[in-house]
Amino acid sequence: MHKFSFSRKQLAIPYAIYLLCFVVAPLIVLIYYAFTNSNGEFTVSHLITFFSDPNTLGTLWYSLAVAIVTTLVCLLLAYPTAYILAKSNISGKSALLMVFIMPMWINFSLRITALKEILSLLEGNLAYYPFLNAVIGMTYDFLPFMILPIFNTISKLDDSLIEASRDLGADEFQAFLKVTLPLSIPGIISGVAMVFLPAMTNYVVLDMLYNSTYIMGSLIGSYFAAYDWHGGSMIALILLVLICVFTLLTRGGEEEGAGRGGVLL
Repeated sequence: MHKFSFSRKQLAIPYAIYLLCFVVAPLIVLIYYAFTNSNGEFTVSHLITFFSDPNTLGTLWYSLAVAIVTTLVCLLLAYPTAYILAKSNISGKSALLMVFIMPMWINFSLRITALKEILSLLEGNLAYYPFLNAVIGMTYDFLPFMILPIFNTISKLDDSLIEASRDLGADEFQAFLKVTLPLSIPGIISGVAMVFLPAMTNYVVLDMLYNSTYIMGSLIGSYFAAYDWHGGSMIALILLVLICVFTLLTRGGEEEGAGRGGVLL
């Protein structure tokens, strides 16, 4: 009688089936529509149109600008907050961290609606400052995703390294600049990736703030709403390539930072 043997590799079978059905298959469909016309014939006209249409390129640059500014604002707000929380000796450190995480537990629509009421009270008409409102909304939504990886990285740093730098004559600022900041780079890169990538495509925040400005996510949605699956698929594919390139670049930075002793979330 043949004895049944179970391998740990077999545990990956359900995940492999899931990837094939819900990742690989949709990606193949996306590529098919991106490089075909309405008659099913191969064409690169949609690719040429993307790089020749000023409206499409303008939306791409605007999306990049919103994502870059949002990421920088989140980083400027998150790093001091994470550093203070990680290095403080107060007993309620976990409770303070929970304050920054709690907004993530509230329904997304309620949070953005509340932010919209505050901005309307301050500005009167949200259409006057579309870029500013986009950055504020994105920052409000993604700030916890920047705080958490940086806090986790800084809190796990070896304090003996700071003490060694102080023994070698470095003052507090030099110890931070030469030791803490370089070792926290993996957390910074993780936070940047977690904020920058969704900020390029999250058009829900803009729509809920009554912002008529398009970013890449809303542009793709408009193509599919008009049943132009071919043009929308090409834009989605180009955006996917850009995201993959950015992910590879940040992954290289994470490995380099980890090699210097950083801890990645």
